[in-house]
Amino acid sequence: MVEHRRFGNLLPHVVLLLGVLIVAFPVYMAVIGSTHDTTTIANGQMPLTAGSHLLENYSRALFVGGSQMRTEPVWGMLFNSFVMALVIAVGKIAISIISAYAVVYFRFPFRMTAFWVIFITLMLPVEVRIYPTYAVASQLNLLDSFTGLTLPLIASATATLLFRQFFMTIPAELVEASRIDGAGPIRFFKDTVLPLSRTNIAALFVILFIYGWNQYLWPLLITTRDDMQTIVIGIKKLIVTADALTDWPVVMATSVLAMLPPILIVVVMQKLFVRGLVETEK
Repeated sequence: MVEHRRFGNLLPHVVLLLGVLIVAFPVYMAVIGSTHDTTTIANGQMPLTAGSHLLENYSRALFVGGSQMRTEPVWGMLFNSFVMALVIAVGKIAISIISAYAVVYFRFPFRMTAFWVIFITLMLPVEVRIYPTYAVASQLNLLDSFTGLTLPLIASATATLLFRQFFMTIPAELVEASRIDGAGPIRFFKDTVLPLSRTNIAALFVILFIYGWNQYLWPLLITTRDDMQTIVIGIKKLIVTADALTDWPVVMATSVLAMLPPILIVVVMQKLFVRGLVETEK
């Protein structure tokens, strides 16, 4: 007997729709605000429909920047943020997968001690160790450089733990078969472990890319030149204390442009991202 409930799923759908509207409405207002002039937004009379200044505002944001605060054009900040997020994501995955592979498949003294030391670093995020990290970066002349933006954030205990837990589910028969075929550790890692970890890598890449893209405190400390600032820092500099001085259309256009790369990454890697989160059998 199949039970047909016409209204049984109505409440969950209403709640879901309401949540989507709550999240999407500020984004919609940012898009609408980026099409109006400064006077319309400053007077608090911005309508819910698009204005006629779309091309003007986005061209100013991309190629001119905020004139009052002398911020850099958005395309340069987008490039800095993209490089930072990409290097952090790729670096975290590369270091974590190699670390987890060594912990699971190699037997060496203090192997578990090394793993637990890595795991304990979860209690030491960059905000906790911000002063010594900045002091070391300054002494190594890493200020205002992509190396300084990315290197201190490139290790990840969380990704190491996730890869370790996945590697432990790989059947021992695959390891024995590789040994019989004469495969060494590097070949086993390349031909067996990496293909099996594809969905996990994709899911972690999306999460870590967004993590790197949204960094605020560390880029604020490590960069002093305007040409090295990231898009998050640029948005903050555009918003000044006095409302009369804030170029709100450029701020809104910059905010919309800042959302596009993470959204594009999620859309392009959506299938692999979902499979990496939900699959239990490899």
